[in-house]
Amino acid sequence: MSVRNRTEKQARLYHVRGQVQGVGFRYFVEQSANALGLRGWVRNVDDGSVEVYAVGTPGQLSELAGFLWKGPRWAEVRGVEEAEAAVEEHVGFFVKQ
Repeated sequence: MSVRNRTEKQARLYHVRGQVQGVGFRYFVEQSANALGLRGWVRNVDDGSVEVYAVGTPGQLSELAGFLWKGPRWAEVRGVEEAEAAVEEHVGFFVKQ
């Protein structure tokens, strides 16, 4: 892998399933993503899952995926689906209502 591929911005859309609503999951993701320097958003989905859109380097996105599998203390993550997404411009990382 070239240096360019490791530093080029990519986007991912994650779908996190399990006990992930009502346990501070979105705020956990917001803090984790901001600490990693990612841009994007996190929101609850009507089916009880959480959706995360993140833009960053492959290394940053990989670290975020690890945090998504862990979740905050009261969460029970049962699955994380990951898909490539188009890179969109966002200022920071935030909880989307």
